[in-house]
Amino acid sequence: MTNTALAFESIRSLADRIGSGRLRPVRLAEELLQRIDALDGRLRSFIRVTPERALAQAHAAEIASKDGANLGVLHGIPYAAKDLFDVKGLPTMAGTRLLANRIALQDSAAVQKLESAGMVLLGKTHTVQFAYGASGINHDHGTPHNPWHAVPHAPGGSSSGSAVAVASGLVPVALGTDTGGSVRVPAALCGIVGLKTTVGRVSRAGVYPLSGTLDSVGPITRSVEDAAMVYQMLQGMDARDKSTTGIASHDVLQGLKDGVKGLRIAFGETVFFDDVDPEIEQAVREAGKVFRALGAPPSSVALPEVAAAWAEKHRPLLIPAEGCAVNRELLDNHGAELDPVIGPRMLTGRTLCAPDYIALLERYADLQKQIQWTLRDIDAFIVPTTMSPALPLAAIDASPETYLDYNMRVHRNTGIGNLLNLCAISVPCGFTSGGLPIGLMIYAKPFHEDMALRIAYAYEGATQWHARHPDLAWTRNQAGAAAQFSSS
Repeated sequence: MTNTALAFESIRSLADRIGSGRLRPVRLAEELLQRIDALDGRLRSFIRVTPERALAQAHAAEIASKDGANLGVLHGIPYAAKDLFDVKGLPTMAGTRLLANRIALQDSAAVQKLESAGMVLLGKTHTVQFAYGASGINHDHGTPHNPWHAVPHAPGGSSSGSAVAVASGLVPVALGTDTGGSVRVPAALCGIVGLKTTVGRVSRAGVYPLSGTLDSVGPITRSVEDAAMVYQMLQGMDARDKSTTGIASHDVLQGLKDGVKGLRIAFGETVFFDDVDPEIEQAVREAGKVFRALGAPPSSVALPEVAAAWAEKHRPLLIPAEGCAVNRELLDNHGAELDPVIGPRMLTGRTLCAPDYIALLERYADLQKQIQWTLRDIDAFIVPTTMSPALPLAAIDASPETYLDYNMRVHRNTGIGNLLNLCAISVPCGFTSGGLPIGLMIYAKPFHEDMALRIAYAYEGATQWHARHPDLAWTRNQAGAAAQFSSS
């Protein structure tokens, strides 16, 4: 088996090989570390690779397997973690050099969960500074390179490095966080799968926060089943994160392959299709034909709560207000050293007064209840993940205005789901005429990740978009070489 073939194996396939003894965890880790070494100089997905830790964990997994102590489907599987997740002994920099000395004293809850399943950490991935940006641009640490084009294009953010690493076959899964779309946007722009979980499903303990109200943790993978298997392990109550109190785990694997026949799926027509790139709208509408063929012809549903959530006067200030509280010391004492776009954007949060902040939270709590009533006869609704495909970084970053405009175009449809605390998954559903990925977003009611995953799995199984991987020849050629695409 070639290195490239191994790189794009699914978790299920890798697990079967490890379980049968045909693939050693050490060999798997070594080959992916070699791939990272060969390709990531141009991709820039990892901010820190941890080969010693990875090989030690892979060796331990290998010994356990030989001793009959295989821990399950994730045993020996490599992963990466966005540089918001604490990993004991490593810095958690949250996209800024100012936090280079912030060394984690213990693993985050998510890292603990995955490593208790026998997974192998290859390293930590780049993020937008403070996780506050949907384009994926970081003016401090540098921006990961979307693998689908030789010319630097937006990778999506803020889980930019995680998505680039997974899409490029450097690692089968990476941890991300989603506050306004930070798992789903990079997944869509990089042509892979991103699961946004309901707040309360997965502990955020040990994750550098942006918004305590909206932050969630989710996996970025190359297949829906892979996302389901990792989510199955991540979920569960944790005393360190009060949002998880009373939220029992659920089994998302048992019904994953039950199909969609008879399910009630609809196009979400309010706001989500407004001003969307025509090629993206066409691809998403075409996805409706797939569901029709599978026995779940989509209807259309009006969602007044969506328009209300997006139109709230103080909506743009919610995340920066909570971000200001987290990053007060850095904003006050090191403002000139921060990303020149992120710092000023976050400081706008200080204009939101306490009464307006409380009223805004109450308003969104009401809208969250109302949309569940609106969706009482709907299992899920489908919309474009982003309004725009990936664009060249030079065009996005030409001015603060073009930066902010693109940021809105890629996070509007995802951010609405955070405000309403819906769960969602983005899956690839096509490519633009320029060869850039398009994402289909499947929204389900809060705490119905099993339904979102089930519908996504059925769609994925009926299409081949997920099987298409970028040809990374440009990483070895001169900058600007034409990007080509494979269907391996």
